[in-house]
Amino acid sequence: MLIRLVRMTFHPDRVKNFLPIFEEAAPHIRRFNGCLHLELWRDALYPNILTTHSHWTDKDALEAYRKSPLFATTWAKTTPLFVAPPLALSHFPMREEE
Repeated sequence: MLIRLVRMTFHPDRVKNFLPIFEEAAPHIRRFNGCLHLELWRDALYPNILTTHSHWTDKDALEAYRKSPLFATTWAKTTPLFVAPPLALSHFPMREEE
């Protein structure tokens, strides 16, 4: 399993523009082959910083999503709302839950 975190810093007045984009795309992302989990988090101190937290079967599944029209369309709507470049991190669990 691969865990992906994408931290996005939005213009404070544009968070409201991103939320419907996420809500529209999320069901499709969750159904994407290899996606096991998807959440959206809000930073505890900075409400204009949001993070997507997703689980994928493996790195190939994530890459297939990243090369998909779904990703391209969603990302094209999202990037103009940023005030800083996003930070994407991928992790493998040290131990799977028993």
